[in-house]
Amino acid sequence: MNTKQMEYILELAQVLNFNRAAENLFISQPTLTYQIKLVEKEIGFDIFERSGKGAALTPAGAQFVGTLRSIYNQLFAAIEQGQNFSAKYKESISITLPIRSAIYFLPQVIAQFSRSFPEVSIVANFDWKDGQNAFLKGEHDVTFAMEYTLKRVPDIICHHLFDSKIYLITEKNDPLTKKPLVLPSDLKGRTLMVGGGSPPMLRALQQRMIQEIHVDYFNSPDHDTTLTNVAAHRGVCLAPGFLNDHNGEFAWLNFDSNVIIPCGIYTHKNDQRESLRAFIKLLQQFYLDQPNFKV
Repeated sequence: MNTKQMEYILELAQVLNFNRAAENLFISQPTLTYQIKLVEKEIGFDIFERSGKGAALTPAGAQFVGTLRSIYNQLFAAIEQGQNFSAKYKESISITLPIRSAIYFLPQVIAQFSRSFPEVSIVANFDWKDGQNAFLKGEHDVTFAMEYTLKRVPDIICHHLFDSKIYLITEKNDPLTKKPLVLPSDLKGRTLMVGGGSPPMLRALQQRMIQEIHVDYFNSPDHDTTLTNVAAHRGVCLAPGFLNDHNGEFAWLNFDSNVIIPCGIYTHKNDQRESLRAFIKLLQQFYLDQPNFKV
């Protein structure tokens, strides 16, 4: 199966009509039908059921198309990155982060790094769910992580970046914004958003607030949903500072808690490139130079 056939299958799976798919692909309907049959013969099962009304995915076809779409997207992302690399760079450093705010100074670091290493491309990837696993498989050179998550993993090196504190997220007009330090007792009578993939130390803090301060709570599946709920006047949230995108939409208030979450960047032990060491050192230096930056 070649990339053209992949494109044909994905287009037909989208519109479920041979004539319309052929028009969208700028080929004839018989050509499309022939190419689809070739692939079905190669893989050993029907992807589509044909009828007078058009086409429908078979159960096996639906599963196949889902996997094929992922492969197709990865393939073209790889081609695009390769084109960028071959046009200008001799080397690349791939870094994966769960969210852009995790390393807030990354754009400035890349800009400064590029002046010293113009032949090295820094490629940032954002993947909340599978970024760390991709790094551990060797698909990326660097990953950001809360240090407890990779504490006992062999053959990687932790480069400590900062200790992330816990802040209270509220709307900008919340009365608590007038306080320089919010106390746990200030949450009495409030609704606290909890869950959402919170790290264990934050979950423990949330549970302590629920049990000791008797706050109401509302389960929220992820950080974006939590922020949406805060904006909708449904409650407040405790969150680590590295999630703060500093766009001013919400108030991130100092909270009286001794909970900190050490965060670092990780590299593979066998990757000793001079450019990689310089990149790591520059990342660390940016945070050392900004001791009052909220993380």
